Amino acid sequence: MAGRLLKVSSLATAAFASSGFYLYNRRLDLNDLSIVRFGRAAATTTAISYDYLTAFKHVEHGTEEYQALKSKVHRRSAKRLLDLCCANRGTFIKVGQHLGALDYLLPEEYTSTLKVLHSRAPQSSMEEIQEVLREDLGKELSELFVSFEETPQGTASLAQVHKAVLHDGRTVAVKVQHPKVQRQSSKDILVMEVLLRAVHWLFPDFAFMWLVEEAKKNMPLELDFLNEGRNAEKVASMLAHYPFLKVPMIHWDLSTKRILTMEFAEGGEVNDRAYMKKHGINVNEISENLGKMYSEMIFVHGFVHCDPHPGNVLVRKCPQHKKTEIVLLDHGLYQILQPDFRLDYCQLWQALINGDMPKVERYSRRLGAGDLYPLFACVLTARSWTAVNTGISAVPVTQSEDVEIRTNAALYLPQISELLNRVPRQMLLLLKTNDLLRGIETTLGTRAASSSFINMSRCCIRALARHKRSKARSRRKRLQITLSESLRLWKLSLFELFLWVKDSVLVHWLAALLPFGH
Repeated sequence: MAGRLLKVSSLATAAFASSGFYLYNRRLDLNDLSIVRFGRAAATTTAISYDYLTAFKHVEHGTEEYQALKSKVHRRSAKRLLDLCCANRGTFIKVGQHLGALDYLLPEEYTSTLKVLHSRAPQSSMEEIQEVLREDLGKELSELFVSFEETPQGTASLAQVHKAVLHDGRTVAVKVQHPKVQRQSSKDILVMEVLLRAVHWLFPDFAFMWLVEEAKKNMPLELDFLNEGRNAEKVASMLAHYPFLKVPMIHWDLSTKRILTMEFAEGGEVNDRAYMKKHGINVNEISENLGKMYSEMIFVHGFVHCDPHPGNVLVRKCPQHKKTEIVLLDHGLYQILQPDFRLDYCQLWQALINGDMPKVERYSRRLGAGDLYPLFACVLTARSWTAVNTGISAVPVTQSEDVEIRTNAALYLPQISELLNRVPRQMLLLLKTNDLLRGIETTLGTRAASSSFINMSRCCIRALARHKRSKARSRRKRLQITLSESLRLWKLSLFELFLWVKDSVLVHWLAALLPFGH
């Protein structure tokens, strides 16, 4: 028995030693091994689950002590999740960034902790970048570019961007995918699915499977840079009537599924108020133009850029005509809205703006919210139920209301989780997009500005009229619809003019002079 045991242990030692020698010779990073990545994710999930299962045993539910402890557990768990994302990188960072953007859907402890992932993305070495360029374009770096900056302009979870100069003198941005991401992504998503199912079994209220479903659907699209190039060209053509929008031109001859070469565009991030002040850029103009772009994408075309975090939205004075421009980058993630969904969404937003509660309920239910429609209205607008009842355009956002919404995100997490599993999948990326845009508006101090509601209303009116015209059978009916649309848009323009006059410097100056006249 002892001899057999000795033989088995000797064989095991030899196998382990040869495996170690093989890994050393291959210079394999342990982080590349699926078993290591799975083990790390499983250990983190176990630690978080155990913390939630045991932390509240001796604390009475609903007390101040319970709330304080819950906040600490949220914070600890978010930190563990952050460490896991940073260690496993790639898809894990991408999903972590997605969670960090859900300000009004997840507890503040999670979103504030995970937000740092936008600046914690891994960086590939220059050797790895050259290898991808060589494999995909079949040439050495010097054959492709006159110069190529080794330090990336920006690094993200899936790729990094380098500034380079072509042989004809044009400056370009070269987006190169991290070499290991493609191979690891499908395995990483499978790991997340297995672990989330285990967590759902332990905590039935935790129903975040929508997160995995979204990752499964979107990750292959985001990893195909040719798809990103096509999206960029489509949105540039679709919004060509906006002179303030700049979408960098794609160099197709130097682009593949893992490489995207585009025109280089400089600018400051959209939430950088100091940059805007230095370059004489009007904050309100930027906020209004951003609202115009997104309202048209969502309500009129149903083709929506779904990653408007500040690093992907730059502002600048155009070098040629010195007018203010918005530069829209990273076109990998777009949501295509189905016509019926888009039209119901138009009707819902019009009802929310006007405080039409019967329509708020009707269209919320049509969009899958069911009896959770009050919660859905609050989640969609990030406003209190009181503000929703009054009409969100009539009530300004207060700091206390913002705190109330964030607090409720933690209190109603099971209901929010259920709601997100109910609504159509198209809604999930829209909610993320809404939160990112709200974050920009909050930083710029333009949240809930009347101009944003006017732009939304204008686009909703156009979208609904266009749909009605497509269904009308007679020329007379189409003419009636067009006249009705023109009248409503004219009224909206008059209201906009009234607001501008009311807020103009001249009116304030005349109001100040009136007492002296008396």
